[in-house]
Amino acid sequence: MLKPLVNLFFPKVCYACQNTLGDNEDTICVDCRNDLPVTNFHFDDNNSVKKVLQGRAIIEHGTALFRFEKEGSVQQLIHGLKYKGYEHIGFVLGNWLGGELSDIEAYNTIDLVIPVPLHNKKLKKRGYNQVTKFGQQIAEALNTKYVDDVLVKITNAKSQTTKSRLARWLNEDELFALKNMDTIENKHILLVDDIITTGATLEACINVLNQVKNIKISIATMAIA
Repeated sequence: MLKPLVNLFFPKVCYACQNTLGDNEDTICVDCRNDLPVTNFHFDDNNSVKKVLQGRAIIEHGTALFRFEKEGSVQQLIHGLKYKGYEHIGFVLGNWLGGELSDIEAYNTIDLVIPVPLHNKKLKKRGYNQVTKFGQQIAEALNTKYVDDVLVKITNAKSQTTKSRLARWLNEDELFALKNMDTIENKHILLVDDIITTGATLEACINVLNQVKNIKISIATMAIA
């Protein structure tokens, strides 16, 4: 009896369009789920994620759940996830993509899921890494482990959204390091992030990960710009 009363005074809204959710809807309304610009990249291995990194970093497979459009629903979702504390969005998107990847043989060889890390100062300020729940749900769907104590960010760069496209591509202030390297030896890693633009951040992470013997790297992001 309390639930309708709570919803009356504190209605749940869709994080994409801000309209009130129906009784059987959660986080994203049915209309937005149907309209979100899905890429289906994981069903076609010759896709834009791999092309962004072509000639710069070798990856086994790459995918992004959505196309990022300025002022669009995907931007609203990622903005809410990163800056408004709507951490559950990461859970929903990870569950969505993880469910699809689990049906694809190429992604069932993944041994570990690793997030692109935040610098400790940014992590303390935000309170969470926006890709944690996304990565955890993908790992669960693939019946593998989520590991966040291997890749470490050692510079506290400004938000990529404030940089020009050229500055993001040069990405000179994005430095990463490794811990517990034996954890990823001889493993196929799925590196996860929120959005891929120029690919500079992922390229920097891959270059560091490749210091480890006999590893394979694939990529999964929430969106691609």
